[in-house]
Amino acid sequence: MREARAVWGEATEMVSTTIRRAAAKKLRANPTPHERMLWRALKELPIEDSHFRRQAPIGPYVVDFFCPAKHLIIELGGGHHNEDATAARDLERQRWLENEGYRVICFWNSEIMADLTAVLERIHVELYGSREAEAQPLKHRRV
Repeated sequence: MREARAVWGEATEMVSTTIRRAAAKKLRANPTPHERMLWRALKELPIEDSHFRRQAPIGPYVVDFFCPAKHLIIELGGGHHNEDATAARDLERQRWLENEGYRVICFWNSEIMADLTAVLERIHVELYGSREAEAQPLKHRRV
């Protein structure tokens, strides 16, 4: 019986991984205007030997943007993230990701539209430690 449970657990994990990957693929195919705008800007950042991934599955979640070399996650949110239930789920998700060793920074969609330069400066600080820091090659980590 214990072996059957272990096999069932592995099968369940494979199914949920498959489902998360399919969901991520669907999200990548249908980005919001804000995600599209940030994605174009992130591709221009001078990050040698690394990159950001878009709609990346991590554990039980799919995150908006992920830099594996720095374990940095960027999440975007619209007005519906102010609703109590959504905000509670967002907090639970952020805590889980941080407990797994990821750094999570969040931006409102309005920030992307109003001041993309400030958003990119904040991302640069998260990657390199300060606004004045030179971009350096980052060692890519597989996750």
